[in-house]
Amino acid sequence: MDYDTLRVTESDGICVITLNRPEVMNALNKQMRAELTHALKDAARHARVMVLTGEGRAFCSGQDLGDGGNAAQIDLERTLREEYEPMLRAIYDAPVPVIAAVNGSAAGAGANLALAADLVIASEQASFIQAFTRIGLIPDAGGTWFLPRQIGFARAMGAMLLADKISARQAAEWGMIWEAVPEEHFAAVWQERAAALATGPTIAYRNIRRALRASLSSTLDAQLALEAQLQAEAGKTRDFQEGVMAFLEKRPAQFEGR
Repeated sequence: MDYDTLRVTESDGICVITLNRPEVMNALNKQMRAELTHALKDAARHARVMVLTGEGRAFCSGQDLGDGGNAAQIDLERTLREEYEPMLRAIYDAPVPVIAAVNGSAAGAGANLALAADLVIASEQASFIQAFTRIGLIPDAGGTWFLPRQIGFARAMGAMLLADKISARQAAEWGMIWEAVPEEHFAAVWQERAAALATGPTIAYRNIRRALRASLSSTLDAQLALEAQLQAEAGKTRDFQEGVMAFLEKRPAQFEGR
């Protein structure tokens, strides 16, 4: 399918979805939200890893305040429930790993769109800004859920109240993202990470994501039971059989994702 606000490319199990409104720093308008939700759900049916990145100098500047006329008259609750929530769930609930390759500024909902991914790799030229209080709003797009879990309550509160710009290096030091990469190596690094995930054990990846997310609200007993359940599932896969044989034969494993 062709999209007006996105560019989608697929190769070797990797689906790269590029936000493609560089003239407005890839701001999220109604059409982009709908197209991104569709593209993510479509890619999840056949890709082994998905990558979300931005065209131009920004990753995503957040909500397009010029979309649909007077921003003050937008029904924010409806927009969040009907347009943002499905888009974020398409990332969070994807059956395969999702990488956010943050090439530049990620602000407001754009920052939280990135934080919804499993692995955030940022150029050292990138930054993250919880910019909502600058226009009299609270953080949304899942930010109040993602951020405190990633960097702790105190830092999340400060980032949201002060709306300070957080550099990619600072974000990596705080644990907000996986890594900050020098600009000249950025594309090569995220492509290498995507390729590694695309050739890895897909079911094991899916179960890791499920187990870690459950741990955030689980008791030890419940978590141990879930680990046993998910490990039993992984142990029945061809990937487990191949991994063991590859180890014994001292060769790289050739995972099939099943």
